[in-house]
Amino acid sequence: MLYRLIPVLICLCLAQSALAGPWLREKGSTFSAVSFASTYNLETAATTFLEYGLTDKTTLVADIGMARLQNSPDGGYITLSFRRAIGSPDRPSKLAYEIGAGVGWIGDETLPHIRTGLTWGRGMTWGEKSGWVTVEGAIVWDLTHELHVTKIDTTIGVNFSDVTSGILQLYTAHVDGKGIATIAPSVVFTPRDAKFRVQIGSESQIGDLGNSALKIGIWREF
Repeated sequence: MLYRLIPVLICLCLAQSALAGPWLREKGSTFSAVSFASTYNLETAATTFLEYGLTDKTTLVADIGMARLQNSPDGGYITLSFRRAIGSPDRPSKLAYEIGAGVGWIGDETLPHIRTGLTWGRGMTWGEKSGWVTVEGAIVWDLTHELHVTKIDTTIGVNFSDVTSGILQLYTAHVDGKGIATIAPSVVFTPRDAKFRVQIGSESQIGDLGNSALKIGIWREF
């Protein structure tokens, strides 16, 4: 039973929280990112990521996902957490910690968990282009089987223009002696006269590129 759950646990923990980085939301502001991914074999995943600036020093985060896989029962998760900055917000390199709790499910089995994370980020320039780099380390503590998923996510973003950005992400996770790495390039653009951004990209597990997924998402700030 345990080893049947491992691939699903890893998949569900490769969420899009790495998009946030260590930056906090202004008080009263909200960011949302909703995405859908599907493979050639019609394995699908849908995720919703929400941030809300509770105060100038505290950002609330909701991370929700659902997955349908071929060789495992349907699963999903909900994690609620808060993020706070470490050190001065004015320095070029940003640090933040995140603590949260939630529940996952696989078929009829419920899997409560605790999540702890530490994120570093920095704005960058490459010639005339601006961008950013973030590295997030997190541990998801499964309270049912006493497992923990260790993950390190790296994001590099480049602003090609005022309306178009390129993003390259590398997700890595390790659980119970098993590891997985996923590379996810994407392009984010703002349609003409729109108040939202569109993300189009792919996700490919290193070592299993034949089962890559296409991904589309919508970002919005309000």
